[in-house]
Amino acid sequence: MKGLIIGLANDQSLAWGCARALKAAGAELAITYQNDKARSHVAPLAEEVGAPILLPLDVRDAGQTAALFETIGDRWGRLDFLLHSIAFAPKADLHGRVTDSSAEGFATAMDISCHSLVRLAKHAEPLMASGGSILTMSFYGAEKVVPGYGIMGPVKAALEASVRYLATELGPHAIRVNALSTGPVKTRAASGLTHFDDLMAKAAERAPLHQLVTIDQIGEAAAFLLSDKARYISGQTIYVDAGYNTLG
Repeated sequence: MKGLIIGLANDQSLAWGCARALKAAGAELAITYQNDKARSHVAPLAEEVGAPILLPLDVRDAGQTAALFETIGDRWGRLDFLLHSIAFAPKADLHGRVTDSSAEGFATAMDISCHSLVRLAKHAEPLMASGGSILTMSFYGAEKVVPGYGIMGPVKAALEASVRYLATELGPHAIRVNALSTGPVKTRAASGLTHFDDLMAKAAERAPLHQLVTIDQIGEAAAFLLSDKARYISGQTIYVDAGYNTLG
């Protein structure tokens, strides 16, 4: 398998757990980094998993996006899977009420966290001529109100809806699209949420398995969904959260 991982920031990223699991499953990886500052953190990880392609990608930059997929096409001629693991909202909007969110902040969060998946899927489609798999990352706050999750709740809800529509539209080309809804994990992005430590403690206490998931466990689930073993699973949001979502 040859796959693209977008959203690797450091060794605490969900994408890092996925990269390790996919490498262990025999995948060859292309990895991106957001900017020059991030490269110093990402490059050693890319080297660790033997990624032959390491390129910059700001998903708002159409030129970088086109160059990335052109390079993959030139080097590999195909793409078997795409992992989308990015989310962002301006701090002022993330920490405030949804009611008070600015139009600009809401649009930025939606563009980077949700519509970027749509754009990337469009670029990936021609490289998945023989089929492929696309996976994104979500959270329970897309379905139910999670205190402190704020504006990301509506944004992740839109992301999950986008998964269903993309799965329907790309399905005739044997391209599957799914989302993993993970339990809370202390990543750099999640640390920006208010009361996140309380959320983690509550999840560990209330989840049926009485524990938090790790990036490696999330990676194992991602590797399964991106493999041929999951070839009849598409348009789904799969929970990897120790059962926390079952509590309502």
